[in-house]
Amino acid sequence: MSDDGRSSTLNGFLVLEAVAASDKPLSIRQIEDLTGLPRSTLYRVVRTLVHARALMLEPGGKSYSAGDRLIALAREVNTHSVLHNERHTILKLLVDEIGETCNFTTLDATDVVYVDRVEAKWPLRLHLESGSRVPLHCTSSGKLFMSYMPADQRRTLLKRLPLTPYTEKTITDAARLAKELTAIRSAGIATDDEGYLLGLISVAVPVFGKNRKIIGAVAVHAPRARLELDKALEYASLLRRAASDIGSIYRRFK
Repeated sequence: MSDDGRSSTLNGFLVLEAVAASDKPLSIRQIEDLTGLPRSTLYRVVRTLVHARALMLEPGGKSYSAGDRLIALAREVNTHSVLHNERHTILKLLVDEIGETCNFTTLDATDVVYVDRVEAKWPLRLHLESGSRVPLHCTSSGKLFMSYMPADQRRTLLKRLPLTPYTEKTITDAARLAKELTAIRSAGIATDDEGYLLGLISVAVPVFGKNRKIIGAVAVHAPRARLELDKALEYASLLRRAASDIGSIYRRFK
């Protein structure tokens, strides 16, 4: 490999390390400060990484965060990590107690990403692989993430986010959704009553990292024919306990 090839590869790693280590999207100037790369080189490297989906340009076009391919790579590494094993064990215990599928999700720009998941043993269930993405506005985890955003960020997102009607119960009015998000933030729990898929309900609670910053969500979902939403809400204390346990793992490892 030529020196130029090695240099480009190492420059790419420098940028990815900077973005991955940050708890918020980074601007070009911030990446430049962290990596020490010349601006002209940095633009070229970032453009290549965005094209490869290792980085993602955030809405607004001024900052960058981890792209889906970088997240997928991290997930594969995580599969064999202690953090993953402990988190997965907590979800398995939760599924044993509730008897329905439970998952751990994170926020990626305007998508909810399924990071870890334990399926129930019922033949009738929604099967989603880790890495699957679902929308924000009509899922319990998605609405939970939106509710914990700063008010100005939430307002901006509501103006830009397409409120696609996935079912007849999907909330497609921004004002109505904003009102629900306020209630979710106050209660610290979110629900989806067939807003994403007809016949499917879900309940989600936040997972907090350091400084009470939301880093993910623990959710249960099930066919409504088997678990009514009111009954699912009775499992809130179990969900919160699992979320607290997972949060403590992240605080310990991060």
